[in-house]
This record gives sequence, C-alpha cells and structure tokens, in this order.
Amino acid sequence: MIDWREHGVVVTGGAGFLGSHVVDALRRRGCASIAVPRSADIDLRDRQAIHRLFETTRPAVVFHLAATVGGIGANRAEPGRFFYDNAVMGIEIVEAARRHGIAKLVMVGTACSYPRDAEVPVREDALWDGYPEPTNAPYGIAKRALIVQCQAYRRQYGLDAIVVVPTNLYGPRDHFDLDAGHVIPALIRRCVEARERGDAEVRCWGSGAPSRDFLYVEDAAEGLVQAAERYDAPEPVNLGTGRETTIRDLAATIARLTRYDGALAWDLAYPDGQPRRALDATRAERAFGFRARTPLDEGLRRTVDWYERLGTNAVAREAAP
Repeated sequence: MIDWREHGVVVTGGAGFLGSHVVDALRRRGCASIAVPRSADIDLRDRQAIHRLFETTRPAVVFHLAATVGGIGANRAEPGRFFYDNAVMGIEIVEAARRHGIAKLVMVGTACSYPRDAEVPVREDALWDGYPEPTNAPYGIAKRALIVQCQAYRRQYGLDAIVVVPTNLYGPRDHFDLDAGHVIPALIRRCVEARERGDAEVRCWGSGAPSRDFLYVEDAAEGLVQAAERYDAPEPVNLGTGRETTIRDLAATIARLTRYDGALAWDLAYPDGQPRRALDATRAERAFGFRARTPLDEGLRRTVDWYERLGTNAVAREAAP
C-alpha cells in the first residue's frame, strides 16, 4: 500500500475533468505533494519538457491522464491529431518514467480501444479480437499501442506501469462544448438552453439506439487511486458499471432532470458510433475492491445541478488554459 503522505505525485491532466477528481481523491488521502503540469506551461509531446518536469518534481507516482479527447464529431474532424497527440504523449511519458525510476505509473486507457463488435459486457482479454469503432479508431488504436508499450517496459525494464480503462465518464467539471463534448454534457447544455429559450425541440445525434456504460467521475477517480495502491499486473483493468443505458433513455432522463418538456428529435444524418458498450469490471473488483457506487440517475442529477449553478462559467472553464 502506498503511503501518499510520503510520496510525490505528478498528475498529467490534473486540471481537467477526470484529473481534477483524481487530485481531490489524493488530497483526501493526505497527499501533500501533487504536481499538476498545465498545457500552457508544458508540451507533453516534448521529451525534454517531460524530463525537466520529472527532474523538478521528482515524483514516485505518475498518473498519466492528459489526453486529446472529444465526442464523435471531434474524432471524425481531427483523427490525425487525436492519434498523434495521444500516442506521442503516452510514449514519451512511459519512456521518461523508465529513465527517472518512477515507482508507479498509472496509464489511463480508453474503452474506444476495444473492438467495435466485442461481446458485452467487454472483458479485458477481448482487446485484440477486432478493430475499434471506425469513428474513434485513431484515438483507440493510439491508446491500445500504449498498453503494449507498458507491458514491454514492464517485461524488459521492470517498470511498474499499469493500464486502467474507464468506460464513458460523466459528472461535474465535464467539458460542455456542443461540438467537442461527449454525449452527457452536450445533452445537458442543449436541454438547459432549449428550456431557457422555450424551444419546442432538442435535436439529438443519430437514432438514440446505441447503448453505453456511464461511470460517475468521482467513482472513476477513486478506482484509479485504488489501482495505484493495489494493482500490479501487465494486463489492463476495466473500470465500469457493467450496465447499459441507451442514448434515447439517457436523453429522456436528462430532459426530465433539466425540466425541459419539449420534444427530443433524433437526426439520422449523424452517426450512432459503436452500437453497444459496457465494460466488465470483475477484474477490478477482485484485484482492488473497485465497485461503482453512484447510480446513474443520482450522478446525472449532481451533474445537472453543477452545470446550472455555474451557467456559462461551466462552459468557459474547459477553455481556460
């Protein structure tokens, strides 16, 4: 077990959505030395910049959460950037961890790495059974390659690098951009703004038929810290609920929670993405006791409340450096 009071930690992406909750979880454990590099100050694609970061902060534990991410629209618009940024950042972080003798590296993977048609709920050993959903394959393949790198470095250099794969995350501090954001924050913003304008309908992407496994961000953050404390194996490990919710049902719940009483119009001109996605988190429960605690309805209510309290500041937050 890691004594967080005695170890310095670097959390890349620690000012972002998931990362800020990981920082909170570490602080609750008494971790006083947490370095959060900001994108305005350091380019994590730059090898020398990462070396300077590690030389300055001298961490024992590194959480690599920084990523270039977005919804279906963003992935389709910039597949090259999504591949390059995520692959290069991860490759350089793992290499720097080896060179600097990092005691524990926690690499965050993505459910987008799994094959499009994997059996649901998806187990970790399905990773190589097929190609990812094409709309986000460049991002998923970049993250898949980092799993191989972590396993190779463990085998050759003894680097204690683990890969934790969360399912679709949501919660307070999410990114509420309508074009680049994920489905939950985008739907919340659309419904709130439609209610305020008195719109008769909210237009939603696709058919609403696909299903997803939605994990509340605070549960995911706890799972990542638990994995750092108790997991030491080359195989990736999932964090999820194992429960599927269709996008159509999700949208109806968000409309109810935002008090929007207009129609939900489904636009078939936009893609659905992967037909089904839910992760089997049995390995995480057995290895370090992880279990999702927050029901979807409760997590959505908290997210809506947070967004409505902050209003436009919730949108501006993610755009800030």
